Amino acid sequence: MSTTNLGPFERVREIKPEAPFPTLLPVRQSYATQVEPDVVAATRRELEPLRGAIAAGARIAVTAGSRGIHDAATVVGAACAWLKELGASPFVVPAMGSHGGATAEGQLAVLASYGITEQALGVPVLATMETVVLDRLPGGPEVHLDRNAHEADGILLVNRIKLHTDFHGEIESGLAKIAAIGLGKQKGAEGIHAYGSAALAEWLPAVARRIIETGKVLGGLAILENAHEHTAKIAYVPAAGIGGPAETALLREAGELLGRLPFEQLDVLCIDEMGKDKSGAGMDTNVIGRMWVPGAGEPERPSITCITVHAISKASYGNAAGIGLADYVPFRVLEEIDMYALYVNSLTSGTGGIRRTKLPMALPTDRDTIAAAVLMCGRPDPENVRLVRMRDTLDTVNLLVAEGMRAEVEAHPNLSIVGDPVKPTWAEGGVLPAWPDELAPI
Repeated sequence: MSTTNLGPFERVREIKPEAPFPTLLPVRQSYATQVEPDVVAATRRELEPLRGAIAAGARIAVTAGSRGIHDAATVVGAACAWLKELGASPFVVPAMGSHGGATAEGQLAVLASYGITEQALGVPVLATMETVVLDRLPGGPEVHLDRNAHEADGILLVNRIKLHTDFHGEIESGLAKIAAIGLGKQKGAEGIHAYGSAALAEWLPAVARRIIETGKVLGGLAILENAHEHTAKIAYVPAAGIGGPAETALLREAGELLGRLPFEQLDVLCIDEMGKDKSGAGMDTNVIGRMWVPGAGEPERPSITCITVHAISKASYGNAAGIGLADYVPFRVLEEIDMYALYVNSLTSGTGGIRRTKLPMALPTDRDTIAAAVLMCGRPDPENVRLVRMRDTLDTVNLLVAEGMRAEVEAHPNLSIVGDPVKPTWAEGGVLPAWPDELAPI
């Protein structure tokens, strides 16, 4: 347990909630998995439509974002290598709004944590928070563009396409977003988010199209990931298709690949780790069934009464955006939060940061945290609590499921019990026990 003085939380150390903890079954969820066998070859193949459109010596800005995309460094590196073979001079720009503490140095550090560095890729990585204002859309936000990208001869967008965590529409998280918000840096992101998260469906594609009108955008490489977080597909989208039907079609395909929890209702969901590398909201709202954004509808499923979170990922650098989606955390999580990074990100997010920035109930240990959730979940017979533990919302394959749900697991066509039941034991200091070997990540 932490020895740090936590001010008004100090007396909470005296609270020791007691609850029955269920025996857990190691369960693996199977998916019809689509996998891209050769990411480098696929990247090069998809870029072929640009051959002949890029002049020798042309300076090309290649975007790299802040999300935990499995093959981000591989795709960006392969794209830069392909451009160099054409005689172009590619460079990488961090395209991540206000992430990394809204500083150029912070954004370089985020990219470095993904292996995207000048040394690794053999091309410059140019970071700035300065933008050029291209326009103001009628009745809408200003259109900002990263100064380094603006000064380039061309821009190649690279991003994962997936369902957004703040809203749903024809265009969500993907190429239009990395153009409008990523290359818009903090000022551009703030301007778009100022209209509310529900309005993102309108302004993301509109701002992206205005950037495309500069003629600098060569197109985009869309990455689709499967439920195992591996690359399922890489697709080139021409500039004219970004923010339009071509991107919408890929979004629908990505939605079908998304991993989800296999249960409609849970009393308690324990998430080992959240973070910006897991989701823009720290936890994927499509997985946990919580949007919690004014003006945005809530997901239909699943229904989860209590959520505990036990760590902030190191790749988040203390940015705990989305922490308000959790109900309970151990003291350790409070110590991991960089309030400056959290508040900068939340202020930039507008309505998306109102409820998600609130701090959950904090208790001394992991054991206390889960006990509080079991006691408060509304189940009169807590020994039969419907509880699931997961590593993070990216991994819906490997789960620990309360033994009381065994019949449900055995009846599910995509679930398999892969080991012996795990008794409720705790490491020293009430720390979460290690995961069983049977559920090592695939």
